[in-house]
Amino acid sequence: MTKTGKKLVIRATMCSAMAIMCAVTPLHAQVAADAPEPGEIVVTARKRSEDVLKTPVAVSVVTSEDIAKKGITSVADLAANTPGMNINNNSSGRADRSFQQIIIRGFTPSTSLSTTVSTFIDGAPVSSPTALTSITDPARIEVLKGPQSAYFGRNTFAGAVNVVNKEPTGEWHGSLLAMGGTRNNYRLHADLEGPIFGEALTFRVAGDKFSKSGSYINKYDGGSLGTVRTRTLGDQSSKSVNGLLVAKPIDGLTIKAFGLYSEDNDGPAAQGLISAVGYSVGGRTITANQSNCTLNAVQSGTIGSAGASIRVNRPSICGVAPKLSAQAPSQNNELTPNIKNWLAKSTGRILDPKDGTQDFGLFRRYYHAHLAIDYDIADTGLTVSSITSMNREAYSTFVDLDNFGSNAVPNTAAAAAGGAPYWTYPYLVERKNSDFSQEGRLTFDNGGPLRATIGASYLNNWVTADLGGGTGDLTNVVASTSGETRSRTKGAFFALSYKFFDALTINAEGRYQIDKLYAYAQPTGVTITNAAIATPGFYAYGDTLISATYKNFLPRIIGQYDIDRNTMVYASWSKGVNPGAFNTGFLTSPPATVAAAIAAGIGIAVRPEKVTNYEIGLKGKLLDGRIRYALDGYFAQWRDQINTIALASLDPNTGTPQLVQGTANTGNVDMKGIEFEGSFAVNDLITINGAGALNDSKIKDYVSPTVSQLSGLFDYSGKQMPNTSKWSASAGIQFGGAIRGQDASTWFARADYVYKSGVYSNAANIVRTPKFYNVNARAGVTIDKLSIEAFVTNVFNNDAYTSIADNYQFTPNFAFTSTHSALIVGLREKRTAGVQAKLSF
Repeated sequence: MTKTGKKLVIRATMCSAMAIMCAVTPLHAQVAADAPEPGEIVVTARKRSEDVLKTPVAVSVVTSEDIAKKGITSVADLAANTPGMNINNNSSGRADRSFQQIIIRGFTPSTSLSTTVSTFIDGAPVSSPTALTSITDPARIEVLKGPQSAYFGRNTFAGAVNVVNKEPTGEWHGSLLAMGGTRNNYRLHADLEGPIFGEALTFRVAGDKFSKSGSYINKYDGGSLGTVRTRTLGDQSSKSVNGLLVAKPIDGLTIKAFGLYSEDNDGPAAQGLISAVGYSVGGRTITANQSNCTLNAVQSGTIGSAGASIRVNRPSICGVAPKLSAQAPSQNNELTPNIKNWLAKSTGRILDPKDGTQDFGLFRRYYHAHLAIDYDIADTGLTVSSITSMNREAYSTFVDLDNFGSNAVPNTAAAAAGGAPYWTYPYLVERKNSDFSQEGRLTFDNGGPLRATIGASYLNNWVTADLGGGTGDLTNVVASTSGETRSRTKGAFFALSYKFFDALTINAEGRYQIDKLYAYAQPTGVTITNAAIATPGFYAYGDTLISATYKNFLPRIIGQYDIDRNTMVYASWSKGVNPGAFNTGFLTSPPATVAAAIAAGIGIAVRPEKVTNYEIGLKGKLLDGRIRYALDGYFAQWRDQINTIALASLDPNTGTPQLVQGTANTGNVDMKGIEFEGSFAVNDLITINGAGALNDSKIKDYVSPTVSQLSGLFDYSGKQMPNTSKWSASAGIQFGGAIRGQDASTWFARADYVYKSGVYSNAANIVRTPKFYNVNARAGVTIDKLSIEAFVTNVFNNDAYTSIADNYQFTPNFAFTSTHSALIVGLREKRTAGVQAKLSF
């Protein structure tokens, strides 16, 4: 090898240990001896560039070609095409984009504000999955499964999702894209990249705008006092812009700066109410009784520290959730003068009214920026890396909390005060999330048998929220701002990899992590009288109510054995931790409610939850690489599981329902599963791919007063985790090739099939969503610089619900809010057809 070639080998090998260098170095420059062959897929699951089939980690990769040919434009699309992955956006009476929980291998988060999977862009943490789809044309998306604490840090309890940007080149390139489809679907996209100072300074910028009308007609029959924003449910609109700047001022030094801004402005969500009790006014059905079973049992057990005996004899919904009734979906989204005036108020809110939603629906702004610096120290095998990141997210969502609307239902109190003369439950939820992080790494890789990484990281996160609304006149109603919570996480990590012989490699990784959590008093202050919560006394706005520190060591050991140059097996053992939390939302409730919450097990501090994961895997290729496959099996012990505890009661002063909700360490679960992915290039014309997963969960211990009150069940052993599919699969077939007689021209036709088994609404496994089968089809041609495609999504118009959550049937006398009496289901987008044109230059 020439001296120049050796220098390239050393530089590329050092780069392979660095996640950021992977993102900024063109793949054709990876010329190390163990670099992937042409056509193979590179991942950065261990912060270095590796062939996915030689990486001893369970990881699913969606390439830029997959994204284009499968039409992946959302986090939900990504989950549908990734077996073992689900998205839940259904909580607290709403199923919108205000939060999108990523669930991997059945590790369902307990609340809408918690997560078991963290998300990253080029290895930099982002605070919300919202950011992932703001990268409209990434190089690839990596879905890492199992604890990833050593390399990715906090909240990677069940896995991580990393979006890798396309790097700009030293040549001018760009594209313009336009899409139009049924129900006012459209998308406009533009990107441009090129040199500023040759290869030393390059850039890439992209902008995207997307909008669609919902698939469902709102059956609300009002609209006499104000304006109804839309007749459809599920309208969505997003716009984003992002930019990447890459500087290489001297040999070995790479500086990458990236930033994005996105904005979502959605109408009322596509969701419906399924009630176990009927509600009528004057003989007119407002909500239908869709009960199909009666829960009838007497069970004894323990809730918190007190024994309990619950007699259950109530109508319910069991088995597969039924279709919506003729009255649903129905939401009162009438923007009355009463509501307009209330949304213009700033009292008790964390957002200025002009920065919040102005109507029913969701308004969100998101900012992200990171700076990555990598320096290869010549002739040493050492690379020094730094990555600095910040995130800012603020959303405001305004919903009809009762999920039905009818002007046949009187509300005399509101009418007398000048409000709406019908039953309605307008409710506002707002949240601000900010964080700053810093990571530094030193990596050694000189091409020999030893590779090593050491580093340190810091994360500082702030969260605050407000909520409010009601059934009557809103004139004297103010939103209630909760106290800010803050978490500071410090970590030191290492990774050692040594190749013993030609076939055996042992990897030892670990992170020592210190989490310090703080909860602060809200703007109105808090008076604590119960010593079980905190030291009694008055806490003024901003005073620290409580703080706690948790220290954990999170290791991973991987043994990797190369059977031959095309086949590898591995086995790993790892630990993960999810930080603890604080419950402060119930502190301003009446003393009797606070005492009941404590008796039910809701304390102010919640310990971290932990997981121990065992995994084996087999990866390889056959027939000269035309068949590629990955198979893994895992067993995970989830301990001190954090679960939601919710209590419903009536306020003795106002008679309105009070929902006290918190979290507690009330569960232990065993998780096991098998996952497979494979592809087969049959010939130059046909390619087939398939994947499947069995993600089985068995609850060992679980406590939930709410679910026990609903079901009478206290022993949950053997039950499955809610909001996740036990079985999932995907398959696709693509035809394509060159167009005869036409230079620089190609064609393709593709069909994709997705299957997800139904998900349960709670740990009692009483009711679940129907199975979901979906087929998407897409075909197109490219003639020189112009590409034209036609597509149909949800070809057979499958209407299986996207999500399911226990909820309440609200009535003017709140007769059915003492325990769950209804379901809120997310409604799937119906069949959509469209065409797309892209001009590259």
